[in-house]
Amino acid sequence: MKESIDLTGKVAVITGGAGVICSEMARALAAHGARTVICDLNFQAARKVADEISQEFAVASLGISANVLDRESLESSKKIINETFGNIDILINGAGGNSPAATTKVEKMEGSDEEKPEDTFFGLKLEGFDKVFDLNFKGTLIPTMVYSTDMVKQKSGVILNVSSMNSYRPLTKIAAYSAAKASVNNFTQWLAVHFSKTGIRVNAIAPGFLLTDQNRFLLVDEKTGELTPRSRKILNSTPMERFGTPEELTGTMLYLVSDLSRFVTGVIIPVDGGFSAYSGV
Repeated sequence: MKESIDLTGKVAVITGGAGVICSEMARALAAHGARTVICDLNFQAARKVADEISQEFAVASLGISANVLDRESLESSKKIINETFGNIDILINGAGGNSPAATTKVEKMEGSDEEKPEDTFFGLKLEGFDKVFDLNFKGTLIPTMVYSTDMVKQKSGVILNVSSMNSYRPLTKIAAYSAAKASVNNFTQWLAVHFSKTGIRVNAIAPGFLLTDQNRFLLVDEKTGELTPRSRKILNSTPMERFGTPEELTGTMLYLVSDLSRFVTGVIIPVDGGFSAYSGV
């Protein structure tokens, strides 16, 4: 039986929706008929993306401000969403990011007397670790608590979490981000089971390496503009030998939120140019 992706009439909320990756996901959803809610801490950016989507696809889009770590903020935004569009059918938990404060300066400790502890694991700032872990994990947990209540009532819905390759094999330096994304994977599977009789499916997408504003400080030399040695390691470990683009995530995203995957729940799908399959040899 031939099927196509038709999201006409569906209401899709995208947290972190004004960002490079999630705004591209929102555009793909709108292109298939979904009414999109661009939810972002930056209201002006959210409204700009929503306006662009409405004009480009002739489908209603709403830009709204909410803090994914503040339940009261999310509850207020949900009220506006329900008054504007009705019940929520799709939730994409895209808010996330890393911070230099939760990143070590060296990849591996040498254990020498000359080594500076502040450049190693012992130099990680707890406030930075908390910020990154909370944004990525609690920033998935709390919006799900708020926005999925409509899905339970109507006994249908899809939740898509945004994970990372770091969740499978933690990268050096970024301990907090890797730990948080591994938690997102575990939560995705747990919630898929918990919701399995409610008509709600819960899955995740695990992007490979994209060059974005969030990771540019690690991948591009600020002074020269050249790729860092870390970037070259990544490309050498990616069989396709290039960074991905936000547009290349949308096919898997559309599959997971549509009826094409109606018997799929609790999975985390890599979109990584082969990174997860390659041993380096």
